[in-house]
Amino acid sequence: MSAVSKVVRDAYGVSPQMRSRVTSAIDQLGYRPHTGARAMRGRSYTIGVTLVDFTSPYQPEVAQGVANELQGTSFQSILVAAGSAPEAQQRAAEALIDRQVDGLILIAPFTSNDWLEQLGSTVPVVAVGRHGASANYDTVSGDDVEGARLVVDHLVALGHRRIVHTGQPAAGLTRPFVLSHTARQDGFEAAIRRHLLEPDVIVTAYTEQGGYEAAIEALDRPVPPTAIFAGADIAALGVLRAAEERGIRVPEDLSVAGYDNIYMATIGRVSLTTVDQAGPLTGSISARLLLQRINDGRTQPIHYILPPRLEARRTTASPPVSVRHTAGASPLVSVPAASTRAPGAASPSDGTGPR
Repeated sequence: MSAVSKVVRDAYGVSPQMRSRVTSAIDQLGYRPHTGARAMRGRSYTIGVTLVDFTSPYQPEVAQGVANELQGTSFQSILVAAGSAPEAQQRAAEALIDRQVDGLILIAPFTSNDWLEQLGSTVPVVAVGRHGASANYDTVSGDDVEGARLVVDHLVALGHRRIVHTGQPAAGLTRPFVLSHTARQDGFEAAIRRHLLEPDVIVTAYTEQGGYEAAIEALDRPVPPTAIFAGADIAALGVLRAAEERGIRVPEDLSVAGYDNIYMATIGRVSLTTVDQAGPLTGSISARLLLQRINDGRTQPIHYILPPRLEARRTTASPPVSVRHTAGASPLVSVPAASTRAPGAASPSDGTGPR
């Protein structure tokens, strides 16, 4: 009976032959462990995953990465759309804890750092897209400052000088404990200033409608931008819709770039220039870190940063000739950008490496 329990719990101490026999018997009998009984013994073998909503294409990609990583283990994920309000996200996390999940993966948590630290002291937690070093929980995020720099340098190299960035409210979070969109805006502003240009940011929502409204505002100006860098691919799709309605050609009249590299961005008809931040890989790494805390008892926080990669596609090109001539009358001096890390997944850091 001890061997059966170990196989069900995926524990050590069982020979491959015994594991094979027990697994075969379980399959033949159609046996399913009772979650409530397992929780009474200390584990429920469930992991709670919260995201803002299901309309953001990037966040479900992260959740899929979590599910992929859990395949072949005894753990299952429970997915909850918690909204963007901090109070609603806290209630969702607490409801999952009440159901005795073994750990939490919080995708884009808008909650305060104090609350996250308290939560991480009671249950294993990984926060996705959250910046700033923590004491009690792990974080997984992209290097958003560097990713924004890649987009700005790409657009400036093409000849653009009037570049608008669509951002999103920081929602009360203060640096360094901010979400990706705030770090992305910081990166945009810093990169623009390095090229001796003035930052131009329209604060909107990371939705298709938010991108559309920001684009309409920008295109209605007496001197409209020649390029729009949307802070998320979903917002970039709204920019493309606004351009199409106005009869503005992309990229001949207007260059458009996004961020996330969602699947839709890769479709030939869209072919969006964007920054890849590996949604499925982000989810996979998050699940791996959480399982380390649950199975191995690790308590030292890890802050894992994935390097961004620019995917230059067909929505960006040089601005119209007349605009380039105007810009050329008053040349701008670019300051060399900082060197970038080599492409590929970053290594986990325990505080001594990149944060």
